[in-house]
Amino acid sequence: MSKKKRPIPVFEQPLIETHCHLDYLEQASTEEIVRRAREVGVERLITIGVEPANLGTVRRLIEDHPTVFGTQGVHPHQAGLFDEAAAAEIETHLGSEKIVAVGEIGLDYYYDNAPRAVQRTVFARQLDIAASHDLPVVIHTREAEADTAAILAEHAPRLARKGVIHSFTSSVALAEQCLELGFSLGFNGIVTFRNADNVREVVAATPPERILLETDSPYLTPVPYRGRENAPFYIPFVAEEVARVKDQDVEQLLATAYRNSLALFWPGEQAA
Repeated sequence: MSKKKRPIPVFEQPLIETHCHLDYLEQASTEEIVRRAREVGVERLITIGVEPANLGTVRRLIEDHPTVFGTQGVHPHQAGLFDEAAAAEIETHLGSEKIVAVGEIGLDYYYDNAPRAVQRTVFARQLDIAASHDLPVVIHTREAEADTAAILAEHAPRLARKGVIHSFTSSVALAEQCLELGFSLGFNGIVTFRNADNVREVVAATPPERILLETDSPYLTPVPYRGRENAPFYIPFVAEEVARVKDQDVEQLLATAYRNSLALFWPGEQAA
């Protein structure tokens, strides 16, 4: 008989899921996923654009679900698909109140699904788009620390609202550079993994006012639900572990992360 999993904790403080891919989840309908997330306190979700083929899907999701917001951007894996038509589509929809950032953009030298030079060009172009529309960015970086740091150092001064390095798994050195430039860091289920001491080291070094919480679902399901498809309703486990690493009460950590999320993505609103 399999061991029963620990129930998902529910806290008094509401949560904001800052990074998921609702159109990639297969275990349930979007309606069911949003409902279950709401039951554990998730007040808002941000579903992420990653390629020309899913930008319209993101827009339909945010139109159909009042608590779901979105981004528009092309991921480094799909950088080879970025062209003037994709750029025009992204820019056309950045005026929507429910599009809260440009992303997911960045560099990924681990898989090299697109030539590195192309990745760098597309990353820089989308940073320029974000700056021209006064929007923050959602950044992916993997095995590309030097180029990520160099590109961000060049473009950060023109980004009034900066952004977040999501699913941060890079070095403390890159974390410190990004924090100095004004970016936030996003943490997800990886922080619960047994072999993720490097991520917990970065969490420990990150000021609470620069921490965002995410799941990156359907990927990176946190302990104790490893092996299942990830979903936004598992984000309380991320919050628990980040709070433990920071030696903070989880409600205090959640209140700070909530304010951080509002400040970055909804700057016109104030946390209670």
